[in-house]
Parts: sequence; C-alpha cells; structure tokens
Amino acid sequence: MPKKGAEQTHPHPVTELCAPGAELYATALSSGRIARAEVEYTPCLLEFALLHPDPDDANWLRPVPPTVALAQRLHPIEREILQRRRTSIELAEAFEPFMAISALTPAPTHAITVLEGFDRINAALNLATAECHTEMLTVQPGGARPIDALTQALERDQPLTDRGVSIRTLYQHTARHSQGTLAYVERISAGKVEIRTLEELIERLIIFDRTVAFIPASDDRSVALELRHPGLVEYLIKVFEQLWRRATPLLEEIPYDPTPSGISGVQRSIAQLLIEGHVDEAIARRLGMNVRTCRAHIAKLASTLGSGSRAQLGYLIAQSGILSRPEE
Repeated sequence: MPKKGAEQTHPHPVTELCAPGAELYATALSSGRIARAEVEYTPCLLEFALLHPDPDDANWLRPVPPTVALAQRLHPIEREILQRRRTSIELAEAFEPFMAISALTPAPTHAITVLEGFDRINAALNLATAECHTEMLTVQPGGARPIDALTQALERDQPLTDRGVSIRTLYQHTARHSQGTLAYVERISAGKVEIRTLEELIERLIIFDRTVAFIPASDDRSVALELRHPGLVEYLIKVFEQLWRRATPLLEEIPYDPTPSGISGVQRSIAQLLIEGHVDEAIARRLGMNVRTCRAHIAKLASTLGSGSRAQLGYLIAQSGILSRPEE
C-alpha cells in the first residue's frame, strides 16, 4: 500500500527533483520501464509527467524521454515570457506620449510625502540613512525605548558613525535611568555622537543632511510625514537648535534648582502642566515617565504645598510662585 500522505512528505519543484525520484527516473530510462510499485513513495515522477502508464501492462510505467519532458515544462514558461514582453511593449507605447511631455518640464519635488505603515516608514528611514553623508539630528521623546526599537536604531545608526556622519540626539531626562538606552548610547558613542536631555520634548523628529525631515502624523506613529520643502526643514532645524541649547549633556548632572521648599525641576514641570489642565496620563507622556511615577510626583507636590484636592493644588501652585522661578 502506498504510504499515506506521501504527496505531502516531500514536495519540491521539478527543478529540484528529489534524490529517490532522480534515481528511479534514471533507472526507468536505462531499462525502458519500471514497476509501478517502485514509485509509490516518489509520486513526483507522475506529477511531473516523467513516467506514464505502460499501455501493455498496467503494473508497469514507461519513462517519458527527457527532451519531451523538458519541452513540456519549457513551453508554458516561454509562452508567459512572450506575453510579458508584449505587455512591456504595449505599456511603453502607451506612456511614450507622456514621456515626451515630461521631458520638457523639470521633475517636481515632493515637498510632503505621507508614509502609511511601519514597513513603509522604516523603508524611507533606511533609504534616507543610506543617503546621509554629513549630519543627522534626532529628537526621541519618552523614557525607556523598547529593546527592539533600540536594536533597529543601532543597526540603522552604526553605519552612519562608521562613515563619519555626526549625530546629535535629544532624549528626555527620564532616559538617563533606562539601561537599554544607556547601552545603546555606549555602543554608538564611538563616532561623532552627542547626546543631550531635556525635561520635556516635542514629538519625534529626525533630520538628515538638513534636507529631509521625518515627523509622526498619528499618535501611534503608524503614519509619518517625509518633508523635503526647504522652508519646513529649516524651521524644524531651528526648533531643534533651540531645544539643543537648553538641553544638558548626558554625562553632566542635570542643573535642577529646587525651591526653598524642596520642589524639584521635574515637579515644577508637572505643576506647569497641571495648571494647563492636562490629565495625569498626558503629563506622564509629555515628560517621558510612567503614570505611577507621575502621580508620585504630584502627591509629593501636593504634600509640599499642603493641598487636599486637585482643584486646591492648582490654586496653591498659582499662589506659590514656583512657576515664576527661572529654570536653568
């Protein structure tokens, strides 16, 4: 009895005939025929029409000459190639009038390109990285970045530093406590790399060679904008430079200036966002920390100012004058 499911146990294309099948086909060609029982475990010989039933005896199979078998396999391929060539010619003829018109006008530059989906965004970033020759500016808001994101960033950024491209990156202060981020910085810092941190940052921003910038266009970052308009890119560079001047180098201590009552810089930032009406989740996201840490700071702030409620806390913040103190 044939082995059950034999067809599924060794599937392969005709261009990679299995060793048992090749051996039996060679035997059949040498002897002129082969017993049907011998090929029960190599159904590929029948599927590829390399053997056919012996008209004189149903228990035997005769080999199809290799020249005939080859011609049978090549014919549909050659027919498809011919059809594709005809389609290519027809397409070229259809677009020829438009090519003539296009040749008379300069090709437009897409000032704004919408990139939908992480695959397309990463492909565009990889291309821009490969074409970058002098400088990359990046803003990476949030605290600890996921390991897979850091791995992907390292694979993308390492070739830049290897060919002498300078990189300046802005993180939030909370990234100083992320072991994964610090490990990434250590790996990448062999090149011309500068890292600074700020309490609060704008959304993610990447600028290559001061000619192309990428910004997110959705909260989940599954949609991004590729910007090549010189005015837009220059504006974003100015925003980056302003943030850069205010930021603290990663290896330097953050110059917090606590109030006499002991309110820290991060708590002043939270206080500012509270009186602007932001909820805890939004404040945590803006400052790159988790919600539990944010609420712990709010509780400390409330305790320091003697507040018993969220509404009273806003009033006491306004009355305390802590937001009027200049931040370093």
